[in-house]
Amino acid sequence: MKYPDGRVYSAPSSWKEVTYGNRGMDLEHEINLSNQYYLETNRAVIYKKPTPIKVSDVDYQSRGKMIRKAFFESPSTTDYNGVYRGKYIDFEAKETILKTSFPLKNIHEHQIQHMFRVLEHGGICFLIVRFQTLQETYLLPAERLQTFLKRETRSSIPYSYFQEYGYRIPDGYVPRIDYLKVIDTIYGGVF
Repeated sequence: MKYPDGRVYSAPSSWKEVTYGNRGMDLEHEINLSNQYYLETNRAVIYKKPTPIKVSDVDYQSRGKMIRKAFFESPSTTDYNGVYRGKYIDFEAKETILKTSFPLKNIHEHQIQHMFRVLEHGGICFLIVRFQTLQETYLLPAERLQTFLKRETRSSIPYSYFQEYGYRIPDGYVPRIDYLKVIDTIYGGVF
């Protein structure tokens, strides 16, 4: 690209190249910041659950200890859990670049079953999905996910389903993703 005076513009070397690995990390980072805000303001205690791994080989010779081999010990459940206003909260966060739907292959069967078990025991459970291309984030209660899966045979949840049965989470400043405001809207009478 050229400036009006003819000089050539080149991007700073500090700019990162776009990569598609870890696409969900932006959403997770924003949720983590929101959870930190909730904790600091004593509004809720919600944490990201670590993925359970088993270390099988450690190098003790290098500076400190270095893990050489590890494997996933068991499938993890959902991304986040905690307590809000005396109720157990559990949810999964996902991103998609698609404009028209959220592929169900992005969420594992054992995660879905875990969400339904949480519902059976009276917990608050939901899915947060960001449609990256549309720059929109939705909270879909697990009850609505369950209804969709019972009625539909599709391999994806249409964007229109999120619009109709989900709750849009507007972008904010602090917290960035104020999903508890949506929880208050949905379950306000429960508290």
